[in-house]
Amino acid sequence: MPSAVTAIPAAPSDLAQAHFAAEFSFETDCWDVHDALSRGPDFVLLDVRSPALFAQGHVPGAINLPHGKIIASKLAQWPERTLFVTYCAGPHCNGAARGALRLAQLGRPVKIMAGGITGWIDEGFALAQGEAPAAL
Repeated sequence: MPSAVTAIPAAPSDLAQAHFAAEFSFETDCWDVHDALSRGPDFVLLDVRSPALFAQGHVPGAINLPHGKIIASKLAQWPERTLFVTYCAGPHCNGAARGALRLAQLGRPVKIMAGGITGWIDEGFALAQGEAPAAL
């Protein structure tokens, strides 16, 4: 009797390749974000959680813009083709997806940082603390 893993066959290789390749257009991971931040990022990292959670601990270099407050006027300071990367608390939170959806609805390129704060900590990376600047 097959297990729950093998009861449904794996997709054919060509479909699997297309599926997994497409995932990289929608997501990045904590390690790649950390590496890019150390080199000078070519994207804007958005922490889409509340200001209180941001102040408790956030990815260094992130900008706090809660997903419910993402509007065109707050994005005007960045060129239209600027890539935004959103994150929230972690895999148990859909805030990053909510923020990404809002950015996409506004016509902005966007990816999610898979893992969020939980993934960042799991990788052993440090968090910054303190409130976000009042610029946004």
